Amino acid sequence: MGLFERYLSAWVGLSIILGVVLGYFLPEVIEAFAAFEFAHVNIVIAVFIWAMIFPMMVQIDFSAIKRVREQPKGLLMTIFVNWLIKPLTMAALAWLFFDFIFSAWVEPEKASEYIAGMILLGVAPCTAMVFVWSQLTKGDPNYTLVQVSVNDIIMIFAFAPIAGFLLGVTDIEVPWSTLLLSIVLYVLLPLCAGLVVRKLLLQRSKAALDNFLSKVKPMSSLGLIGTVILLFAFQSHTILENPLVIALIAVPLLIQSYGIFFVAYGFSKYLELPKDIAAPACLIGTSNFFEMAVAVAISLFGLHSGAALATVVGVLVEVPVMLSLVAFANSRFFKLSTNQVN
Repeated sequence: MGLFERYLSAWVGLSIILGVVLGYFLPEVIEAFAAFEFAHVNIVIAVFIWAMIFPMMVQIDFSAIKRVREQPKGLLMTIFVNWLIKPLTMAALAWLFFDFIFSAWVEPEKASEYIAGMILLGVAPCTAMVFVWSQLTKGDPNYTLVQVSVNDIIMIFAFAPIAGFLLGVTDIEVPWSTLLLSIVLYVLLPLCAGLVVRKLLLQRSKAALDNFLSKVKPMSSLGLIGTVILLFAFQSHTILENPLVIALIAVPLLIQSYGIFFVAYGFSKYLELPKDIAAPACLIGTSNFFEMAVAVAISLFGLHSGAALATVVGVLVEVPVMLSLVAFANSRFFKLSTNQVN
């Protein structure tokens, strides 16, 4: 792990503080950034999101999907947990907490927005950061690449229908044109651009690709920091007036994260998956493609919305949770088959 990834929670925390301070003391400047949009898409945030996503997309090698036949059960388990169990349980937890348990502390309109943000997190399984978690748990890197690649393909076609269905079930109006535009803008286009760049670089040499990735990797860090600063600057007055909301959003997110991990762990034991496949598979479902969730929440509900705030709280919660689960996966309690994929 690099310096940024190792202390991601600290950087995000500092970015939150800086964003709140800027939003409180320089509201005119922040409003100017908020007004800089086209077709309900904030241009500054879009640039930051692309900066986060593009280096990840260049790393995706779809030719690795052919390795699925070596251990199909691991991939099938990943798909089942990520695209059926995770979205439904996240929607159910969000609805339970914000429509019932926390209803006395949250206004109904804001509660709906928080639910929407958590649903968007639940429908976006992790991509790039999985490679970090896989490395830390001694996972099979090639099989992890297969899992991530298949997730990206499914996301292109399934994210909008599943998100739209769950948002509709929770009585949240779905602007389908904006949702589909977000998928194209933040998944399909950067994915295509990443594939083209990867192919052109590999035509030169593998070293050219590695050199390019080492240069653009800091873009993801800067994009994440910039996005978090702006989002919390836009939300500064809401946060200062009601800081309890951060803790309230974190509760169902924490339950979801640990719950999904142990559901996947149970399936892994039942299917007798080797540890180097099971550990990354459990962590993929637990982690979120928060860049995607943040981008879609902004496009659907706006920069100042509770949905955008919920997705950013997901970033704050995720890293310490994931590091604790990595520690568990590396402990003697994570008992699975020791047979590795050849």
